Amino acid sequence: MEQTSERHVTTVSTGSKNPLAAAEAADKKRKLAIQVGVAAVLVALVAAIGIGIAMNRSDSDTSTGSGTTGAEGLPTLPATVGSVTPSGSVLIGNPDAKVKVRVVADLQCPACKQFETANGLALAKAAAEGTASVEYQIISFLDKASTNQYSSRAGNAAYCVARSDANKFPNWLQLMFHRQPAEGGAGLSNEQLVAIANETGYTDPAVATCINDKAMVDPLTKTTQTLLTSGLKGTPSVFVDGELIESNAVYTEDGLASVIADAAK
Repeated sequence: MEQTSERHVTTVSTGSKNPLAAAEAADKKRKLAIQVGVAAVLVALVAAIGIGIAMNRSDSDTSTGSGTTGAEGLPTLPATVGSVTPSGSVLIGNPDAKVKVRVVADLQCPACKQFETANGLALAKAAAEGTASVEYQIISFLDKASTNQYSSRAGNAAYCVARSDANKFPNWLQLMFHRQPAEGGAGLSNEQLVAIANETGYTDPAVATCINDKAMVDPLTKTTQTLLTSGLKGTPSVFVDGELIESNAVYTEDGLASVIADAAK
């Protein structure tokens, strides 16, 4: 079902006893020392100014969502209001935004990771600016791609964190894809899933309990079955205003930004 990006980063020696010559030599040394001292001060001043500018730029980038956060260098996503829809989807941004984006993904899907890496920041910005609402539908059909049913457990975690606080969901999703395990082996453990939740602000013990107990598997399974029987061809499936996007924009860095901009005209 999954399609990878197929579709499933000198010392001066006077030697002379002439007092005048000695005085001149000493004066030259003093002037040289002064010049060197001034130069050192100027270098330090320029360096300080440069550091100040860099820090200001860094602060500016962080506030606009274009900088990085943490040791892993992930984009800082702008804060946006989120909610959970009656069907279990996670809606980021204003539901009444002109452009409606819908993303169907499985957290074990490598192509979904590629999509999120390329367009996660662009989608978060569009939602924060009010240009588009972004609906994430997490499904689970790739359990066979791991030895410990990672797809279902990660999908369950998605439902757990979203119901706790949907506002933090984009940052959680970004980190989950960043640490996505390779197919064919063991996926992340429940302990690791809880750790990722904690790292992204989900510190309520109820979230950990939900993840460990797989409390949201039933709605996850229902959503998965509904979408698969609706004709879904693979993941990620990305829709803009109801139209499936099949162009390279899905995997090109910020590629969806232009698609959203065109739809907003």
